[in-house]
Amino acid sequence: MKKNDGLGWIQWMRGWFNVVQEILLQRIMASHLQIPFHLPPLNHLTCIVTGSTSGIGSETARQLAEAGAHVVMAVRNIKAAHELIQQWQTKWSASGEGLPLNIQAMELDLLSLDSVVRFSNAWNARLAPLHVLINNAGMFAMGGAQKFSEDGYEQHMQVNHLAPALLSLLLLPSLIRASRSRIINVNSVMHYVGFVDPNDMNFVSGKRKFSSLSAYSSSKLAQVMFNNVLLKKLPLETGISVVCLSPGVVQTNITRDLPRLVQDLYSALPYFIFSPQEGCRSSLFSATDPQIPNHYQKLKTNEKSVCTLFISLNCKLTNCSEEAQNVETANRVWEKTLELIGLPSDTVERLVEGEVVKCRYRTR
Repeated sequence: MKKNDGLGWIQWMRGWFNVVQEILLQRIMASHLQIPFHLPPLNHLTCIVTGSTSGIGSETARQLAEAGAHVVMAVRNIKAAHELIQQWQTKWSASGEGLPLNIQAMELDLLSLDSVVRFSNAWNARLAPLHVLINNAGMFAMGGAQKFSEDGYEQHMQVNHLAPALLSLLLLPSLIRASRSRIINVNSVMHYVGFVDPNDMNFVSGKRKFSSLSAYSSSKLAQVMFNNVLLKKLPLETGISVVCLSPGVVQTNITRDLPRLVQDLYSALPYFIFSPQEGCRSSLFSATDPQIPNHYQKLKTNEKSVCTLFISLNCKLTNCSEEAQNVETANRVWEKTLELIGLPSDTVERLVEGEVVKCRYRTR
């Protein structure tokens, strides 16, 4: 039997079991992790972190910078980013730890694919290596009505999947310049209950009733599927590892669109919900753990592997959902994604060969 959302009942039940288990047991699962997460010296790394003015992204950017990395905050609100940087610099200077933090802000609006192209062109023009791209920015307008971006795409799908996919592909030249670079995608356990119809990624056909929950879980599943295919398409020689991760259930501003009472109830569950400092640990682990390239290489050389690296909230390898391992659907999601973001089907191959690839959403 199939549910209306497309998942079989058994898959649907298993998915929700994983979701509930993570919510209730995440503190026990991650009890062995330090707070804050221990990082080695990272002076050799350049990292881009999207959505880094609040929540997990803010903590990720700050901790990477304090470990010595050159951090680029890719954000919509440049003013807020500059204010944060000033605060961090002041505290860092007062601590007497040494040189100022090597951190900067660049404008990036994931609700505009043109903005993604402009950001990528500006960064690639530096001809500098990019060691870590952390696709952290995301949205979950819980209980909200269906909205579309200026590009005409459902907002959850664009912010959580389409724009990060475009950013990852367009930055491949800079990632290839680095040695053993990484694309890190902050995903969610909610992808376990997601379903993607490649022919209706905008929820406009009427076959499925729109809800913010279905849109969010669908976008997160699409992201995993897309990166499962990217795993296969990127030659091992590029040295790029592709990772998806779950940060756990984290107290962020993701509830800002909910009624005030619901927000208060959400924040009144501190035992079950991670702070941003706790939630960023799987991102920091994925970005810096020296074993990640080795794990990724094993997947690349195993012909039976269909899922890219997926890191759980406890910083351990885990499996993506059953639906995410549907190779046929994943390939269709890949093809449809390239069509929607305006890139040719041979984009990866051409970028790896050093060719210039034109995007339909080029700067006007």
